Amino acid sequence: MKAQLKNHIPVPSPGRRRFYGHGIPGVKADELVGKLIAVEGADGSGRSTQIARLVEWLETCGHATVQVGLKRSTLVSEELERAQEGNILSRTTLSLFYTTDFADQLENIILPALKAGFIVLADRYIYTLMARDMVRGMDEGWLKNIYSIALEPDAVFYLEVEAEELVQRNLAKNATLDYWESGMDLGLSRDVFDSFVHYQTAMRTVFRRLQKTYGFTIVNGNRSVDAVTIELRRKISAVLAGK
Repeated sequence: MKAQLKNHIPVPSPGRRRFYGHGIPGVKADELVGKLIAVEGADGSGRSTQIARLVEWLETCGHATVQVGLKRSTLVSEELERAQEGNILSRTTLSLFYTTDFADQLENIILPALKAGFIVLADRYIYTLMARDMVRGMDEGWLKNIYSIALEPDAVFYLEVEAEELVQRNLAKNATLDYWESGMDLGLSRDVFDSFVHYQTAMRTVFRRLQKTYGFTIVNGNRSVDAVTIELRRKISAVLAGK
């Protein structure tokens, strides 16, 4: 993948489909007539629950949908899963693994589905990948460069939840906290609970920073599942109506 050096983000043009940088060679953005909607948020933010609800709602309304997300590429997902189990990946190796995972899904799932007129729902997009890397000290300009292949979504929603609430939700669901989602590789704290809070607080700060650049919508994820669903449906209805 030959990346051109682009450390700035182009200002979005209303009504016009575009990539953040050079995109995928041979792909004409204007032919991608479907809609790309991304939902971002930490584990425990309710992200996957909301996407499942959105799929059911959209398909009931007659829209064909496709779902994508992290570690779903047939090219590297299994290898990435195995590599993470050892908890020994360097930050650069981890970053490039996820970049490859994203690029494969972009080229082989997202773009063909959009060209066919589908609504593509992304269970996290490049913003989570960039935020994770930035928290780990990766250069923002380098990240913008490697993700210049990414297509600008029609809408992005970041479900923002307090770190302490995320702890309770994850423990209630899994009875444990994920090594990587707790930032244990960063040496923030020997205690996994403290590390999780520090890491997720840092992630929230970076997402706020990215929001100023990419202009996505921050949704209060501390509310009930139904309240968040109502807000997402209302905002997505406006996107589908071209507003």
